Amino acid sequence: MRIFFVGDIYSSPGRSIVHDHLADIAQSKKIDLLIVNGENAAGGFGITPVLAEELFDLGVDVITTGNHGFDRKEILPYWEQAGPADARWRRVLRPANYPPGLAGAGMYRGVTRTGEPYAVLNLQGRVFMTPIDCPFRKADELLAALPAECRTIFIDMHAEATSEKQALAWYLDGRVTAVVGTHTHVPTADERILPNGTAFQTDVGMTGAYAGIIGSRVEEVLQRMMLAQPARLEPARDDVRLCGTIIESEQGRATAIERFQLQRR
Repeated sequence: MRIFFVGDIYSSPGRSIVHDHLADIAQSKKIDLLIVNGENAAGGFGITPVLAEELFDLGVDVITTGNHGFDRKEILPYWEQAGPADARWRRVLRPANYPPGLAGAGMYRGVTRTGEPYAVLNLQGRVFMTPIDCPFRKADELLAALPAECRTIFIDMHAEATSEKQALAWYLDGRVTAVVGTHTHVPTADERILPNGTAFQTDVGMTGAYAGIIGSRVEEVLQRMMLAQPARLEPARDDVRLCGTIIESEQGRATAIERFQLQRR
C-alpha cells in the first residue's frame, strides 16, 4: 500500500495549492490511501464542514485535526450527525484522547479502493499542550479494538514536543504502520523506519505559505512577540508549498518512507 499524508493545510494558500495539485500527485504517485491534516484550513484556525467536503471531493480519504480542530463552531453539528459508518463526517477526526462525551471520533476504519482494510488514528500530545488523556494508553486501547485483518494503521501524532512524538513512535514500533507528527508546521529531516517496521517522521511540515512565521504574516507575529500586543494573525501569501510524506507498506509493515515537497513557483 502507498500512503500519502499531507501536513497541516494552513488557510487559503494551503487550500489553493492542495486544490491545484493534490489529485495529480495522488494519481502520479499511485497513492492508495490519502490523508490530510486539515485543522488550520479555515483561516489558520479550525475546519468547517464546507472545507472538509471540498477536500473529500479532491479524493481525500481521511482528514485529521488537532488542538484547533474545535475552533469553528460549525464542526460540532457536523460530527454529531447520524449515518453509516463510512459517512464523510466520520472521516474527519479529532484527537482520540480528549475526554469521553466530546463530539467526533479519533479513529476511522475503512477499506481502500483495492479492498485493503486500514485504520487512521488521531492523537494529541500533552507536553506544552492541553492536559488531556494519555496518548500512549489511548493508542493501546484503540489498537486493542481493531480486528486482526486491519494491519495498515496510520497515526497522526499532533504534538508540540519532538520528544513526545518520537516516544510514541518507539512505543508503538511494530504495532502500527506509521507514526507521523504534525502541529509545529516545520518539516523535519528525520524520516526513517524503526527496527520493527514502523515508519516515522517527527513533523511532516505545513502546507501553506513559508514566507511568514509558521504560516502567518511576519508583521503580526512580531507585534505579538516584541510588544506583547494582541494582533489578529493573517496568513502569509508567498512561497507556498505542499508538504507531505509518502509511506510504502506490505502487510502493515512499512518498507519505505519519503519526504515530499512541492513548491509553487
